[in-house]
Amino acid sequence: MYNAITDVPGLKVGHYTDLDAATGCTVVLCEDGAVAGVDTRGSAPGTRETDLMRPVRLVQKVHAVVLSGGSAFGLDAACGVMRYLEERGIGFDTGVAKVPIVAEAVLFDLAIGSATVRPDAAAGYAACQAAKSGPVEEGCVGAGTGATVGKLFGPACATKCGLGTASVQIGGGVIVAALVAVNAFGDVVDPETGAILAGTRDPQTGQFVDTVRRLHGDLSGFAGAFALSNTTIGVVATNARLTKEGANKVAQMAHDGFAMAIRPVHTMWDGDTIFALATGEKEADVSVVGAVGAQVMARAIVRAAQKATSLAGVPAAVDLREALASPRRS
Repeated sequence: MYNAITDVPGLKVGHYTDLDAATGCTVVLCEDGAVAGVDTRGSAPGTRETDLMRPVRLVQKVHAVVLSGGSAFGLDAACGVMRYLEERGIGFDTGVAKVPIVAEAVLFDLAIGSATVRPDAAAGYAACQAAKSGPVEEGCVGAGTGATVGKLFGPACATKCGLGTASVQIGGGVIVAALVAVNAFGDVVDPETGAILAGTRDPQTGQFVDTVRRLHGDLSGFAGAFALSNTTIGVVATNARLTKEGANKVAQMAHDGFAMAIRPVHTMWDGDTIFALATGEKEADVSVVGAVGAQVMARAIVRAAQKATSLAGVPAAVDLREALASPRRS
């Protein structure tokens, strides 16, 4: 077990990272196909191929899920993933061609780094070439490269976040895992204590501000348009056998993990989306998988904050803690 989404047999993860432009994309490959579901709770989503995951649709399995920066421009990354899979004869057999089924969700990272450089088909293809099983790199990589949190007072008071993953094995050899790129309007908090791990920073002291509490009162300094530059996107995966209805239910329940670790979440300024993948090797109750999935998702969100490093002028929590803990020179 690597405490990663790749602990689910058959899944590979690859990143494309552009540190100069502060953007990137991440692909979760399931080349043998996986039953998929999706649930979108944020109100500003950017997605691809989500309709076919509904129970009444013909296609039963997907072959990849892409998480990308670049806002709607980043949806181009899926085209490169499709090309990679087609070259290997992977896809839904239509009788005349195999069509790879590639779902995607994007986040808005145009406000840091370069707004004119976004993940494209070449980036998606490169992420596939880098995909592997085993340990998954976390932090400011792939879709998490340009991720930030705590946008109440704008970019000058935001904190760098990134991409995180986690997994757990429960009874009967069932594995439930998650991978998430955290680019939220709100703060990332410790689900156990409620302590802010990364979020909005006070313009005067640099200390974290409780965004929800601040929304109760004086909103002077509210970022306005910058508050729109958000969205947390993720994948919860399992080796359990689920129907499409079950996969959609697991995706729905996994949003509880967002609520555990991000406050506030699912706002009009976020496009929060979770995909669910089930490879069908083990028997498990869908409610158990969903409940565990929420917990694992929360753990992955925490890791996204903990593993992030400062980038493009936005400080990460690890550097803020060191700076605030260091004695000031007179």
